[in-house]
Amino acid sequence: MISLTSNIPQDFSINGHCELGFEEVEDVFRENFERRGEIGAAFNVKYNGKTVVDLWGGFRDKNRTKIWEKDTMVIVFSTTKGISSLAFSLLHSWGLLDYDEKVATYWPEFAKNGKKEITIRQLLAHQAGLLCTDMALTPMILRDEKLLSKILADQKPFWEPGKFQGYHAWTIALYQNEILKRIDPKGRSLSVFFREELGEKLGLDIHIGLPNSFNKNRIADLVPFNLYDIFLSGNMDKNMELLKDALNPKAKLFFARSLLNLPFSIDPNNFNKDEIRRLPIGSGCGFTSARDLTTLYHEFAMGGKNLGITKHTIDEFQDFPCYPTTSPKDVVMQVEIPFHLGMAKPGIFLNFGLNHNAYGSFGAGGSAVFNDPEAKLTMSYVMNKMGTSIANDPREEALRKCVYSCLLNKRKKK
Repeated sequence: MISLTSNIPQDFSINGHCELGFEEVEDVFRENFERRGEIGAAFNVKYNGKTVVDLWGGFRDKNRTKIWEKDTMVIVFSTTKGISSLAFSLLHSWGLLDYDEKVATYWPEFAKNGKKEITIRQLLAHQAGLLCTDMALTPMILRDEKLLSKILADQKPFWEPGKFQGYHAWTIALYQNEILKRIDPKGRSLSVFFREELGEKLGLDIHIGLPNSFNKNRIADLVPFNLYDIFLSGNMDKNMELLKDALNPKAKLFFARSLLNLPFSIDPNNFNKDEIRRLPIGSGCGFTSARDLTTLYHEFAMGGKNLGITKHTIDEFQDFPCYPTTSPKDVVMQVEIPFHLGMAKPGIFLNFGLNHNAYGSFGAGGSAVFNDPEAKLTMSYVMNKMGTSIANDPREEALRKCVYSCLLNKRKKK
């Protein structure tokens, strides 16, 4: 394996603990810093209701001068989609939302331009053909709720809904937000709804868009990858192919249109700016620690009693995904990652969990969280140094495999 980091600063440290039987996880966590280019990160695992791994270490900045603390938070990009979808599912548990109902039933204006028959399930599976908007979504537009609502409602699908799957990188939670505001008896936005109905009730410090008064010292600086990282990643051919599609406006793939629908997203450094961090975008502007992210998901893995989540809703997340009528390959990412109710499900490309019951969310740069209901297991990984993989970041994957190895050994000893 190629070493990306040869000089670990003397004041570098790993903090936290691993329960008996999971000690090897700390060794892998440390290897991420020594051999896989980690700067700052945290990893947390809950098993059958108990925290068995809680690790954090490294630095909050690229110059390695600010220590990653126990309560450090970081942006998790598309891992936010899972946070949003768990919040969205409360509407289902309350009997206010049917995943198989048409979006236009809840939001009549949505029916324009060929969208009348699109169901909630199709939208959350990235099959609605609404991977971007014709108008670039600037911060000004994202803050103007009436204008944004009209743009989303007026958008024409890029394909016949249900025929293809194409990753709705930024738009998916924008549509969820509009639907939720019309269903929620209090008319709350997705970010406010999450905070009041999940965050506060579970004692979580998770935010979809940072509050204006938030302590910036708790937020780790995002450190984007560079061309050197791409070269050393071992994914050179695939990354260059995707980069070519992102930069070529005439490319057949939808990669650029989906991922860069927000013009400022082309430079990840923009997500270190306060004005961008405050945008309540449920698709990619979530800030959390690994500890709180695991706590949120594990509530669902253990039945959702603290939030009043129904068994019907839990079963929906664990069910098989609904595939598009054509190829299972995603037309944006060009890999097979099945999506279901706003979550990623195990597949050929992204193999996590013991079976199809697992579900989770994975973000640009490497962050990840998932539930494995069969094992009663939840694990979360967050970091500030962006990796170059679409998913299966080598750091997260190494930790994931180690946890399952430890779990298997524990079961053999019983």
